[in-house]
Amino acid sequence: MARAGWRKPETHTRLPDLVSAGLLAQVFPPGVVDGVIAECGRTEQRNRSLPARTMAYFAMGLALHSEGSYLDVLSLMTDGLAWAGAADEPVGLPSKSAIFQARERLGAEPVKALFDQVARPLAKPDTPGSWLAGRRLVAIDGTTLDVADTVANDEFFGRPGVSKGERSAFPQARLVALAECGTHAIFDAELGPYGTSELALSKVLVDRLEPGMVLLADRGFTGIALWKQASGTGADLIWRAKNNVTPRHLETLDDGSWLGELRANNARLKTEHVVVRVVDYEIDDGRTEGALGPFRLFTTILDPAEATAVDLASAYAQRWEIESVFDELKTHQRGP
Repeated sequence: MARAGWRKPETHTRLPDLVSAGLLAQVFPPGVVDGVIAECGRTEQRNRSLPARTMAYFAMGLALHSEGSYLDVLSLMTDGLAWAGAADEPVGLPSKSAIFQARERLGAEPVKALFDQVARPLAKPDTPGSWLAGRRLVAIDGTTLDVADTVANDEFFGRPGVSKGERSAFPQARLVALAECGTHAIFDAELGPYGTSELALSKVLVDRLEPGMVLLADRGFTGIALWKQASGTGADLIWRAKNNVTPRHLETLDDGSWLGELRANNARLKTEHVVVRVVDYEIDDGRTEGALGPFRLFTTILDPAEATAVDLASAYAQRWEIESVFDELKTHQRGP
């Protein structure tokens, strides 16, 4: 049902577009947006046709409607927010130059602060594919994003090389994210220049893990320093390891997994070490000749009574959900 007293503006905006903008206002309530803007020192000193709150929603709208022009997205946001009661009646659309200047005044800091304040895991206790032994399944991985071809972006983010010494058509940002496996919610992320490694960004990100989470990661992340840093947050870990990384055997457990001592250089006994549980397995999917693998997992969940080797291998398969998250973001949300 439409909001009482609301009059349809003179635009071509569809009702579903208005509903989506209204939903955005529910996830990011106007009071929260105003508070973040004030904390970042972006509150207007005088009345403007494009206030900071409108531009904050506009910035989010640009991400959700990447196929639209500035004027199209601003019209959708102002119409939708007015329809949902989160703003006054839609404003008359200003020039493209005025929109650009208002976006510059807002800057990136309030948008990042909004994400930091609102983004949270979403899974309920009965959400499928979200839990292992009472712990929330989350995954970490990295990707790259094309950014606008501007001088500033080129200087800060850089471009990957292509054939014959040339560079790519667009600068690229490096993204490492934490996503909830069952809901595909990205609840934390770090962005950096293309030349920054995923491991470097991960060192910042894993400090934000919490007890009650199980972090899934592929073998590119496995190293004793990052392992100790991530497990030090109280979160549990299930990380794939390279098959040639073999901890010193300590004890074989009833379910066939075993405890091992993982050392910094996998060699000298006097180097720092951690105790991990090792799960070795193969997969027979019935579609290929012979089994797939072998695969090796390291985990901090040492007791088979909490999670068997089969439970751990099944849970690790959920790591691929973050690949689907990136596909949704880069292919379906951002479009071509």
